[in-house]
Amino acid sequence: MTTPAAAATAATAPHEANAHANQFALLRQRRFAPFFWTQFAGAANDNLFKFAFTVMVTYQLQLSWMPPAMAGLAIGALFILPFLLFSATAGQLTDKFDKTKMIRFVKNLEIAIMLIAAWGFVRADAGVLLGCVFLMGLHSTLFGPVKFAYLPQVLDARELTGGNGMVEMGTFVAILLGQVAGGLLVALPQVGHATVAVACVLLALVGRGVAQAIPPAPATDPGLVINWNPFSETWRNLKLAHGNIVVFRSLLGISWMWFFGAVFLSQFPSFAKEVLHGDEQVASLLLVVFSVGIGAGSLLCETLSRRQVEIGLVPLGAIGMSVFAIDLYFASRALPPSAGMGLGAFMGQAAHWRVMADLALLSLFAGLYSVPMYALIQLRSQPTHRARIIAANNILNALFMIGSSVIAGALLGAGFTIPQIFLFTGIANAVVAFYIFMLVPEYLLRFIAWMLSHFVYRFEIKGDEHIPTEGAAVLVCNHVSFIDAILLMAASPRPIRFIMDHRIFKVPVLGWLFKLAKAIPIAPQKEDPAAYEAAFARALGVLREGDLLAIFPEGAITRDGQLQPFKGGVMKIIESARAEGIEPPVIPMALTNLWGSYFSRIELRGGENVAMAKPFRRGFFSRVGLNVGHAVPPVEVRPEALQQRVSGLLAA
Repeated sequence: MTTPAAAATAATAPHEANAHANQFALLRQRRFAPFFWTQFAGAANDNLFKFAFTVMVTYQLQLSWMPPAMAGLAIGALFILPFLLFSATAGQLTDKFDKTKMIRFVKNLEIAIMLIAAWGFVRADAGVLLGCVFLMGLHSTLFGPVKFAYLPQVLDARELTGGNGMVEMGTFVAILLGQVAGGLLVALPQVGHATVAVACVLLALVGRGVAQAIPPAPATDPGLVINWNPFSETWRNLKLAHGNIVVFRSLLGISWMWFFGAVFLSQFPSFAKEVLHGDEQVASLLLVVFSVGIGAGSLLCETLSRRQVEIGLVPLGAIGMSVFAIDLYFASRALPPSAGMGLGAFMGQAAHWRVMADLALLSLFAGLYSVPMYALIQLRSQPTHRARIIAANNILNALFMIGSSVIAGALLGAGFTIPQIFLFTGIANAVVAFYIFMLVPEYLLRFIAWMLSHFVYRFEIKGDEHIPTEGAAVLVCNHVSFIDAILLMAASPRPIRFIMDHRIFKVPVLGWLFKLAKAIPIAPQKEDPAAYEAAFARALGVLREGDLLAIFPEGAITRDGQLQPFKGGVMKIIESARAEGIEPPVIPMALTNLWGSYFSRIELRGGENVAMAKPFRRGFFSRVGLNVGHAVPPVEVRPEALQQRVSGLLAA
């Protein structure tokens, strides 16, 4: 039976396997490019408008009811308010209607708002422009769920990380260009306000024009009845998101990233002036460095993840965010006092390069942190209510950003310096990240698998497209070493539940890791009949839930490097599943060149083959591989035939 998501994907993206070599090739494809440039134009227009208005209020208008010191706060608060009020409604609308039609409606709304804003700029009417700030917040609120629900509908699972990385990079480049353009245009003598007005309307028209080329993206839940009460629907969306605990905790992780980023972005002007002793150009430089770092980190995600949703990058990102936030404190607290510096004088001091390096690396790791989380949410959310979960994410983001402002303001009021606030944020990030990774061990496990497959071994995977991205399946693989399961984790875009010999759980560290991975211990039937049957019952439960189950049919790690005869456990699993109407395909796999590594039983001690006896016996970056074969229908599964397939993959 075809699901709505599958039908939508077929309608919008009849794309061939491996349709692009890398994420940049998506910009040549209609399913992605018009959407990317629509999003880019919208983000640029948002920031051109807001920054030009902020500069106008701060430097050009004298308003008794909105002093310059309050302008940025008021504009930011008005822009965020619609996210709290209307995100829940926006999520429902996106699930109910064709996403392309929603995008075009939002772009039409943007044109109307910018026409009003143009009138406000020409008249220098701050009241009208404040109203437009709220309306542009509404525009972004409506577009947010569409943006993140559209991508998984037109990209396959192996393109999600690259697609999200491109969108994240494009967003921050657009923010940067919009703010620079807004500041420059509004400052033009005599014609500044009129020029900003024309630019805002032109950008809105460009965005609407490009949106016309976006292909249809059919509704995923057309029968949805809209609940127009934003408060009850907000609560309902949060409960909906909480239904998938991994997704919900990922939402919290993303919201924390926005909290973290908001602390730094909000303090850049004061940091540049009071700590770095620089002028407005120095503050702009900090924004440029931060934006370039986020963009670079976002683009790196696809390269580092082998074109799959690699949440192992999230702990890496969190570590980098904390390390460089803390180092930014030490880099900035020892700067000598000096008079206000221009850009040239600032760049001429070596101590400032460390500050910029910290900012660049901090933001780069923030990109590595956020993109896989967004991709995971898109991949794991039910297509029928994916947009509502994204809406819940936007609500949480807004709340965390407001909390960030309140806490940063309280710390400043209590006498903390800006470097101390950065230090506090870096330490808090480490604590929060550790807490999240303990709540969702999958992040930590994937991080360990990613590190192992990138730094201990050079891990090459062939045929990974045969690993199903959805639905139940049984993976069968040869058993060469104590870390076979970890390498299989690194190769799969989805979590895998392993059936493993109960004795491996007694191995220090590895046993703890496999317990975190919820591996299923199995004992020989003669040794412990109850444990034997319990293992198969749990294995059947994994398939019943539509997840991946892995088994090493040899029953034990090889002691001579040769493939051992396959036992009948895989047949018992398949037959039990088919008795319940589950038809899981069986995916044969072969780990290559692991025999002889530290974790294989190649050493001879006391007449017995043992592993982990000679550290670094093959050094770092030794080449190992995984060959994945075509799926075998369950009706054709036989232990001998599976063994022959795995043997053939070993020779491939």
